[in-house]
Amino acid sequence: MERTLVIGDIHGGLKGLQQVLKSAEISKKDILIFVGDYVDGWSESAATIDYLIEISEKNKCIFIRGNHDYLLHKYLTKGDKNPMWVNHGGASSIESYAPISEEKKQRHIAFLENLVNFHIDNENNLFVHAGFTNQSGAPYEFYPNMVYWDRTLWEMVCVMDTSISKNNGLYPNRLKNYKEIFIGHTPTTKIGKSTPQNFANVWNVDTGAAFKGCVSILDVNTKEYWQSDPLWRLYPDEKGRN
Repeated sequence: MERTLVIGDIHGGLKGLQQVLKSAEISKKDILIFVGDYVDGWSESAATIDYLIEISEKNKCIFIRGNHDYLLHKYLTKGDKNPMWVNHGGASSIESYAPISEEKKQRHIAFLENLVNFHIDNENNLFVHAGFTNQSGAPYEFYPNMVYWDRTLWEMVCVMDTSISKNNGLYPNRLKNYKEIFIGHTPTTKIGKSTPQNFANVWNVDTGAAFKGCVSILDVNTKEYWQSDPLWRLYPDEKGRN
């Protein structure tokens, strides 16, 4: 049976990704949608991208661009060591790429350049790393990088009055564009939750893998989910982005 599975932020935690893919019993029939932030945090950023390339040769995969992926690309292509990036996970990626051959580096650059800013499926579900601000939807953002930096979409749905119906003039127009919206970027652990969370028609699958959380997979249709062990347990000698 074909499933559409959305995978949350990984942040260099390859062991967590491999563990949760095994738990979900991934088959070649499954469509895998990754919402970005493959790097920056734990020690296996380069190895994580290697593994994602390998997976894409077996499964239909859609790779969304995250803000950390964008910043890594700037480093690999221009040597840009943005201090904020370095201090928020970039240092681990710089270290992981130190022993990488130029040939492999170029392959990873091609992978990063082929990431998409968002994906809309045949059911009108939106998959995006962070969010969007344009009331007409993600494709209409004036500044494309908003889709991998925005936090206002998630902040809005977290505090929405659930009694307001879609027919009410107060209902946010942004949410009316899509059946469901699947995001990462802002860890659910920030609101004290360790599992994928749903408010209105938005699902957040970033369960804090960059910090003390885990990597999560959510079945888009059934909402069944699987999770790895907390990443700090898989990398006991590291601190991640703590």
